[in-house]
Amino acid sequence: MDPATALRRIAFLLEWNDASPYRVRAFHTAADAVRALPPGPVDAARARRVPGIGPVTAEVIAQAAAGVTPTYLARLESAAGPAARAGWELAAAAAGDCHLHSDWSDGGHPIEEMAEAARALGHRWAVLTDHSPRLTIAHGLSPERLRRQLDAVAALNAEDGSFRLLTGIECDILEDGSLDQEPELLGRLDVVVASVHSKLRSDPEPMTARMLTAVSNPRTNVLGHCTGRIVTGRGRPPSRFDAEAVFAACAAAGTAVEINCRPERRDPPDDLLRLAVDAGCLFAVDTDAHAPEQLHWLTSGYARAARFGLGAERLVTTWPRERLLAWANPAAG
Repeated sequence: MDPATALRRIAFLLEWNDASPYRVRAFHTAADAVRALPPGPVDAARARRVPGIGPVTAEVIAQAAAGVTPTYLARLESAAGPAARAGWELAAAAAGDCHLHSDWSDGGHPIEEMAEAARALGHRWAVLTDHSPRLTIAHGLSPERLRRQLDAVAALNAEDGSFRLLTGIECDILEDGSLDQEPELLGRLDVVVASVHSKLRSDPEPMTARMLTAVSNPRTNVLGHCTGRIVTGRGRPPSRFDAEAVFAACAAAGTAVEINCRPERRDPPDDLLRLAVDAGCLFAVDTDAHAPEQLHWLTSGYARAARFGLGAERLVTTWPRERLLAWANPAAG
């Protein structure tokens, strides 16, 4: 295998074994840095001269470039079971990402950089989902700004036919369950991710009603980070709602439940993920990336999907673009 693949496979297996996020990130960083090396064999000393490549990752690169399975990788694979291999195969099958942000809202990088990072990762498509107007803290897009963004995405897609940036939004679910954007504009988008961002500590009954209304809306394609929890730092407890009812509604409407890969979210929690799997839901393994390097977080989501026995048929982020678009907007077909 090529050095970048070897490094990413090691990162996946480290995640599978619950290694430190810093160790995982070191291998993804090195995989990105490999692009600066010439093709063909390269020794470890030369590899180490490239920023982002350390002594361990340099040795992996040298061995893979020489056509040898890296020792580090072989050791991890020998300890990995069939479920880990299934998880890697799912991650390798990823075709896109339904949830990423640019500097038009609270992301840190231009649309072009996010699209290029997704393309370089091997994605065939990705959905730009900047925030909706009510989320002012995240510089949410007014209808006018969203219309301008649609023009910007169309211009970008005109330049590259091999990868397509799809239009979308992370739309705030308002207290009555309605979606925070003009219906006409939502109808023009390829994919709509609907998420709760306000009054996360509501009582279960109104939160359940709010979510049921949103996931049953024909314009909603993906239920984003369903509990809103934060598991790092000071943290934030998950919202309380009737998960069985919400996931049953998702399954009935064909709305995918997001497996959010952000390290501070890992949403839904395992108990709710099991409920969603048993309910027959579709899923979207999404990074919720706000920077190019965060697109690599997808491997943790596919590891979780594999642990729960999910295959590619239920993961919309492994689907070809044409199938994804037909699912997201069947009326257009």
